[in-house]
Amino acid sequence: MLSNCYRSIQLFRYSEEQGTVYILAGDDIEVLISRDGNWRFLNEAGL
Repeated sequence: MLSNCYRSIQLFRYSEEQGTVYILAGDDIEVLISRDGNWRFLNEAGL
């Protein structure tokens, strides 16, 4: 979805302890993806 909107991925972090992936795209979209595949925006800009 992010690549289709031409948003560059600024930061990608995987936490093995928590089983989460954090993605910062552009300057304002933050997404947290859990181990079970559920994801959510961490800020209002992503909505």
